[in-house]
Amino acid sequence: MSKPVLIIGGGPAGLAAAHSLATVGKESVIVEKEDRLGGAPILSGYAKLVPTGEWAKDAIGGMVKRVEAESSVKVVTGTKVTDFDGSPGNFTAKLSNGDAVDAEAVIVCSGFTHFDSVNKPEWGFGTYEDVVTTTQVEQMISSGQGVRCPSDDRKPQRVAILLCVGSRDRQIGREWCSKICCTVSSNIAMEIREELPDCHVYIYYMDIRTFGLYETKYYWKSQEEFKVKYIKARIAEVTSDGEKLIVKGEDTLVKRPITIPFDMVVHAIGMDPNVDNPEISETLGIDLETHGFIDVANRYGAMGATSRPGVYVAGSATGPETIDDSIAQGHAAAMAVLSGARDLKTA
Repeated sequence: MSKPVLIIGGGPAGLAAAHSLATVGKESVIVEKEDRLGGAPILSGYAKLVPTGEWAKDAIGGMVKRVEAESSVKVVTGTKVTDFDGSPGNFTAKLSNGDAVDAEAVIVCSGFTHFDSVNKPEWGFGTYEDVVTTTQVEQMISSGQGVRCPSDDRKPQRVAILLCVGSRDRQIGREWCSKICCTVSSNIAMEIREELPDCHVYIYYMDIRTFGLYETKYYWKSQEEFKVKYIKARIAEVTSDGEKLIVKGEDTLVKRPITIPFDMVVHAIGMDPNVDNPEISETLGIDLETHGFIDVANRYGAMGATSRPGVYVAGSATGPETIDDSIAQGHAAAMAVLSGARDLKTA
């Protein structure tokens, strides 16, 4: 098959898919709705990545440079797919910039949307300037300015990180675990302590899910080496006494109310389905799963197959995912496309 592979989304999964295809001389077209590649790690200004500790601008930025240097990869930014038709080996996609792409197959790597903490107003975001998100703290660190209270630019002496904001919360329609928030929060807590040794950092949690090998490197290390304090609690509200933010809740281990003042409160925000998923689903003719992520039709056959033959999906478009696993799925989806092309030739 001489037609290129259409890759929707230029984040870690899409970059990995394009690179894999390029290594075997297969052409691809990346269509990215934003004005540059890199996905959330670049667009949202992530700091040090889990688990390597590399800066996002270097690790994912390096992937961007590698793909942009590939002659077999065409990049189209600031653009969406508006119409789609055809069958495996012979698809046509119309783009919002007026172009059209004839493609052999499609790999959807459209990623996710960060949970908007405005949807959890009782925890203070949008009301108090010093209630921020993990993404905002990452931006503070990656920009070099350091962790500061937005209200007056002072160095916080006491920081609370509230887990599961927009995750595991049926009351706001977010039943799923966002998989990486516990580990990212432990990592951020250590970064705060490293920059501000006199700052006390507390992590409020329902359960800790630093899964796999992350338990030692993040959960225990943050406590034993960086003296981060963990409180198993249910948070009722975040208010202010005019000087400090007040976190009120119940310590669920000792079954008693707790009220602690803080200079800064950080929401560990979860991963929502991409806000464009209904549009992507309708345009490409593929199914969404119950929560609104793109459904994977066959996990034990062609990697990343969707409900439509010839259309594949990889990374956090399918649900909360780590960057490393998104990259692996991007490579795997590229292999599935090549395998599908072989099958078409022999059919």
